[in-house]
Amino acid sequence: MKNIVGSLILFFCSISICKAQKVFSVNYENQSDVKVFVVDYENQADLLVYKVKYENQAGQNNGKWFFTKYENQSKKKIYFVKYENQADLKIYFVEYENQAGWKNKSKQYLLY
Repeated sequence: MKNIVGSLILFFCSISICKAQKVFSVNYENQSDVKVFVVDYENQADLLVYKVKYENQAGQNNGKWFFTKYENQSKKKIYFVKYENQADLKIYFVEYENQAGWKNKSKQYLLY
């Protein structure tokens, strides 16, 4: 019984780690999983993003991003494009953690 409980705990912990929004900003578009454009206004965004300070604060596809130092530590590689029409996802950086979240849920699949 203890082994089953321990296995379940390990399983659910591993799921949350896999879905954490740890991102790495790449230098070239062809290296990215998602092309991102930062919009000027909150109402133009698909996702409101809050940059967390520590890796363990990264969210589960809820807009709380941790930027990793190395590519192999990230879940998603992003590339910041110059023009809105080149982007897969439009984001807006918010000041407070509770503001983070999806405005356009149809784009959520991009970060799974």
